[in-house]
Amino acid sequence: MGKPTGFLEFGRELPAKKDPAIRIQDNKEFVLNDEFGEKINEQSSRCMDCGVPFCHNGCPIGNIIPEFNDAVYRDSWEEAWNILSSTNNFPEFTGRVCPAPCESSCVLGINQDPITICNIEKTIVETAYREGYAKPKTPTARTGKKVAIIGSGPAGLAAAEQLNSAGHSVTVFERDEKVGGLLRFGIPDFKLGMDVIDRKISLMAEAGIEFKVNAHVGIDVNAQQIRQDYDVVLLTGGSTVPRNLPIPGRELKGVHFAMEFLGQNNRRANGMDLKTEEIHAKGKHVVVIGGGDTGSDCVGTSNRHGAASITQVEIMPIPPEKRPANMPWPQYPMILRTSTSHEEGCERHWNILTKEFISDENGNVKALRMADIVWKDAAPGERPTFEEVAGSEREIPCDLAFLAMGFLHPEPHGVLAQLDVALDERGNVATQDFQTNQKGVFAAGDMRTGQSLVVRCINEGRECARSIDAYLMGGTNLEAKADSLMLSA
Repeated sequence: MGKPTGFLEFGRELPAKKDPAIRIQDNKEFVLNDEFGEKINEQSSRCMDCGVPFCHNGCPIGNIIPEFNDAVYRDSWEEAWNILSSTNNFPEFTGRVCPAPCESSCVLGINQDPITICNIEKTIVETAYREGYAKPKTPTARTGKKVAIIGSGPAGLAAAEQLNSAGHSVTVFERDEKVGGLLRFGIPDFKLGMDVIDRKISLMAEAGIEFKVNAHVGIDVNAQQIRQDYDVVLLTGGSTVPRNLPIPGRELKGVHFAMEFLGQNNRRANGMDLKTEEIHAKGKHVVVIGGGDTGSDCVGTSNRHGAASITQVEIMPIPPEKRPANMPWPQYPMILRTSTSHEEGCERHWNILTKEFISDENGNVKALRMADIVWKDAAPGERPTFEEVAGSEREIPCDLAFLAMGFLHPEPHGVLAQLDVALDERGNVATQDFQTNQKGVFAAGDMRTGQSLVVRCINEGRECARSIDAYLMGGTNLEAKADSLMLSA
């Protein structure tokens, strides 16, 4: 590496963020990357040039991390961009919203703080756009093959860019009025702005990818007709059926799935049609049920609305603050994580059983009845159980409740029903080498695997593109994951 002693000389450091009291006044990104300056070179110099770079294994798309760290240290930004973009179609997304499993696998992280891989990645891609390195991936020739991609989330977009670069004619169908899927209508603007998405979509359109919006395949557009018009159909509609909470009072006004709230707020922040009755947290006592990233996003959005109070509850126990013994390096540890949204203000509670939503005289939710629980040790192979703590039942104010407990599977009606696609035991699309039971119909992303990370969906799209290219052409020259290339070398 350019500076073999970097990890001895510099500690982990990230760019500053706007003060929480200031940043909750709007929906804009609040990380002050522009002020980080030359420190990015110091941070990249901490990379140790490990004999075995476990970060490759931790990264679902196999980013070639030590090499782009070295290029950043040497101020060779175009080289860094070429290395990064060879494995990652959307570093502008992952550099902002990825939980960085690569950092958990960093060898330096064994006894120090790991490399700031995500921030280095974000800096590379922003430099690439500023300096003109980021260009459309236009193919040199066309194959004459046509591919329809249904769904424009990260899996669909990754597959679209890969297949287009291989010379196939790609059309992406999106049911909403703008492309992006969960990226646009699920992740808050203060984490991933729509301008960042639009910038990339413009490059993809310049490269020859066609986008058809307001095209809900299976509802407004006949899926069988698309199957006839294209050589291959790829399903990347996501896992969109949310997990419900069937307790008394679930039907009350003010109890919503998280994505109803988050998607609508993104529309509001960008002057778009809300499409549904307005959900606003101003002056309300908000309860978020679910302790994951989606719940955290509800917290941050409610803070920006000016909620009177925000309480987040989770049925599971509080995670440990440090890596537990049963999740040793280089595994991604389940530890207590405090998001930037939590920093802005929120009460968090674990080991909570939600029992009933309480109604006012007009059918609106006004309180949540809940109780503390204690988890019991389970025998090997058995599911853990819990018992309620006697005398712990209580009510807390709740004018607005958001259910953020994950997703079950894709919607079984519509396109899946029209194409008669087989599902697995979990309700996801069943595939073999990404192909469904219907010849020429493929699936990738959350629709195939169940809900996952943006970075895993990008990998799904890239790997599925290889399978589709091989199906159409009898072989493929599309890039494999970097770790697969190393294993075959």
